[in-house]
Amino acid sequence: MKWLLRCILLIMLVGCQKSPVYTKLEGLAQGTSWHVTFWSKDKINSTEINREIERQLAEIDLHMSTYRSDSVISRFNSMHSAMAVGDDILGLIGIAKEVTSKTEGCYDLTIKPLFDLWGFTHNQLTIPTESALQQTLTYVGLHHLSIDNQMLTKDLPEVHLDLSSIGQGYSVGKVADVLKRYNIDNYLVEIGGEMVVHGSKLDGSAWKIAIEKPLPEQRIMQKVLLIDFPQAIMTSGTYRHYFDHLGQRYSHIIDARTGKPVTHNTVSVTVLATDPARADAWSTALLCLGSQEGLVVANQNDIKALFIDENKGVLKEIKTDSYNKMKNIELN
Repeated sequence: MKWLLRCILLIMLVGCQKSPVYTKLEGLAQGTSWHVTFWSKDKINSTEINREIERQLAEIDLHMSTYRSDSVISRFNSMHSAMAVGDDILGLIGIAKEVTSKTEGCYDLTIKPLFDLWGFTHNQLTIPTESALQQTLTYVGLHHLSIDNQMLTKDLPEVHLDLSSIGQGYSVGKVADVLKRYNIDNYLVEIGGEMVVHGSKLDGSAWKIAIEKPLPEQRIMQKVLLIDFPQAIMTSGTYRHYFDHLGQRYSHIIDARTGKPVTHNTVSVTVLATDPARADAWSTALLCLGSQEGLVVANQNDIKALFIDENKGVLKEIKTDSYNKMKNIELN
């Protein structure tokens, strides 16, 4: 009889257990919005997790934002002496140096003086003279930076760092790290369209990731990716931030080799990788190169990338070898 009562009690307890549900958190950071969706079989304190995510994003902002004068990166930009910037920034510089080398200088974290010169910082196109352009180019290049004993130094005071092309990917990864610390295995993290996923949806199916059609004034899907393995999905595009002047389009993507906005037809690049910061850097770098040059570089470095070119309103997809090797990744 006691055995029977224990069985009945166990059945009642199991029956009372709640099935997992999605927890959704969101907020504002880095001039954009962030969203986190996750589920877990364990009891989770979502308020505590939300607070920890906000704390992590605030810390990153204090380190890397060029829009606040008290950030680590802004203080480094304003001075000309060795400075301790922290392991996070030094790590991102290390990743950037790899990508810069493999793109022969097209991608570079010291691009900010050129960005300022062309007027993108204050959203006012200013076409520079050739002499001003050549002068500004002397301030551009990661070779101006040196690291010694965890101290970062620049050889010219005009050299300015901008981590925006890699920092958002880094941020997505750090938010994912928060979830991992709470033993959450199934999640989707998104900041400003940059994403990382892990595990699966509640029903065991893959996460669905929409790739936006890269056309101005539109918010429609180009395609949907099905991701059921740990992966960062980073997309860079030229179709949101640009100037049109006298029949010519000036993209905010500037080739650090020439100091000028890119003129090729590639309008979007999506990169998939396990490291969110590295994926973010490569998506910008390949967009800088364009599909013709970028496809060669991406294949040489085994990068999973989707290029989208636009010619007179017609879009064309170009995929790297590694991207094509992924099976059943696109929703038909």
